[in-house]
Amino acid sequence: MRLTKLVLVGIILIAVMTSGINNSAVAVTNDNVKLQFNSDGKFRIVQFNDMQDDENIDPRTVKLMEKVLDEEKPDLVVLNGDSINGDMETPEEVKKAINNIAQPMEKKGVKWAVTFGNHDADHTSKTGLDEEDMLDIYMSYEHNVNKPGVKDITGTGNTNLLIRDSKGKKAAFNIWLFDSGRYAPEEIAGQDFEGYPSWDWLRFDQVQWYYETSQKLERQTGHKVPSLAFMHIPLKEFEFMWYASPNERTKESHAKAVDKHDITGEKNECVCSGPFNSGMFAAMLERGDVEGVFSGHDHVNTYVGNYYGIKLGYAGSTGFGTYGLEGNENHRLRGARVFNLNEDKKDVLVETHMVFAKDYGIQ
Repeated sequence: MRLTKLVLVGIILIAVMTSGINNSAVAVTNDNVKLQFNSDGKFRIVQFNDMQDDENIDPRTVKLMEKVLDEEKPDLVVLNGDSINGDMETPEEVKKAINNIAQPMEKKGVKWAVTFGNHDADHTSKTGLDEEDMLDIYMSYEHNVNKPGVKDITGTGNTNLLIRDSKGKKAAFNIWLFDSGRYAPEEIAGQDFEGYPSWDWLRFDQVQWYYETSQKLERQTGHKVPSLAFMHIPLKEFEFMWYASPNERTKESHAKAVDKHDITGEKNECVCSGPFNSGMFAAMLERGDVEGVFSGHDHVNTYVGNYYGIKLGYAGSTGFGTYGLEGNENHRLRGARVFNLNEDKKDVLVETHMVFAKDYGIQ
């Protein structure tokens, strides 16, 4: 069955390459792509989230991506989930949707990677393409740096990407990519999820993989490798941080949190995490190598803070074809998050901030 799907993906790629679509950036492999700090010891990452469109993408989304790439000149782009939606009816339409969001990086020669969100496979029952098939398509692009992902654990494409130092000799930083899942199951132990959040959560085998891989990297390098983690659906601690409490939900508790956790940015909707706490934050706190965890999913949340030594933050929605704020402010928070790294600093993540479509005159 898997071989049949791989053949199908290959047929789709050939069809798209001969269909007149702008696909000059399509390549057959990304096996030789390496990540490395620049000669000045710096490295920049851009996070795009929730483009969430189909084969007929809103052109403003592509324009925004291109403008950010031109202005920020990142060394790596992370498409952090919900890159496409469930509106496609055929495999060819899925490929076109993927090609739409790949082209900004491919045309400019920028390295990029993806995680999967809850909407990326909403079309699977119609198109027959699942997340593994889509990952094969993503990896077919020349500048994509995804790997097949760890086998025998929950999700698709869970992996880590090492960034070598400016001399190319040792691992200076690490990027964790997690598949945070889609939706909660219909029931567990005969109990449904009515009244609970309906999204998925990181599973124990993913937490275990992170923990053991982090230990392995420390043994191999002789030090804990500082890192950033990207996952589409946020951890429950994002909510705790906003109010400096797991229970209080008041303006007063948030005012306290702003000072305590150095919070900047906006929260305009719920922290839409799953019904269970995965334990991932506790594992990261124990290991002490993750400097930040960044998500999307909640399109109109853009805040970031420092939660007991680990930055937790959002990038707002990049896509103009999906929901935003209400009324005249609909597109105000469309944008991307920028990360500036410096290998010579103790905290390698020296700064992060949002940039917005309005900054480039895109409305």
